[in-house]
Amino acid sequence: MPLPTSPVIRRARLGAELRQLRRREALTLEQVCERLGWASTSKLSRIELGQSRPDLADVLDLLDVYEVSALQRDALIVIARDAATSRGWWKSLGEMGERQRTYAELEAGAAGIVEYQPAIVPGLLQTSAYARLRIVAGQLIDPTVDVEADLRARAARHAVLRRVEPPRYTALITELACERAGDPVEVWREQLRHLLDLAALPHVTIRLLPVAAARVPLPLTPFSCYSFPDPADPRTVMLEALTTDVRLTTATDVDRYEQMTGCLLEAALPEEETVWALTRRLDG
Repeated sequence: MPLPTSPVIRRARLGAELRQLRRREALTLEQVCERLGWASTSKLSRIELGQSRPDLADVLDLLDVYEVSALQRDALIVIARDAATSRGWWKSLGEMGERQRTYAELEAGAAGIVEYQPAIVPGLLQTSAYARLRIVAGQLIDPTVDVEADLRARAARHAVLRRVEPPRYTALITELACERAGDPVEVWREQLRHLLDLAALPHVTIRLLPVAAARVPLPLTPFSCYSFPDPADPRTVMLEALTTDVRLTTATDVDRYEQMTGCLLEAALPEEETVWALTRRLDG
């Protein structure tokens, strides 16, 4: 059973391919739009930047302008259809807000995910009770947050780790993220048990970062790295901020975060020691 594709990544891939074809033909945005009778360059610009779900007819028109060979044309049509996937796929995500939807798209199509969290348990590993505490706390900043809808959306995302062909998932969590920090005892204990249950899955790796003994400066900003089954799809890094998130896809940016991930993996406790440390916290 093949992994599902990620529309957000296929849009980025399609945009990069179309931009390369336009530049190969030495055409400007204005020249292409004039040939196609498009009112402005914003439509083509958004397609090339992967910022809009493309209409297949528009993509076919662009391929005609760029005189693409039959073989390359067929390959790009497949990518365009993946990028344009809409209601059936979106419906499966439920009532997610825009931020969660972006993460869900990336997770759904990923072959590998590495997530770093300096202060809390990563979203894909959270229990419902633990997630509720985090969401309710977020209402202090954004009172419009719908707690129940957010919980249902998170539960839908959790399914990615239990599907038939799940991604390889690695969580790098600081010891601080596993401290009780005022949470109710039972919520905290349930969360620790859940981490241990997930760590037993063959495709899930959880590594604790000992803050005091860290051999590298620990980043203050949470980030996630995504790789995909098709090596031509752009590797992606998501930086999690307070009000919005930043998506990085350029090779230079991604390479730097993957280097940082390597340093964090070297500094983290091995899997067996992580399990022992979590078990000790639970027993204590």
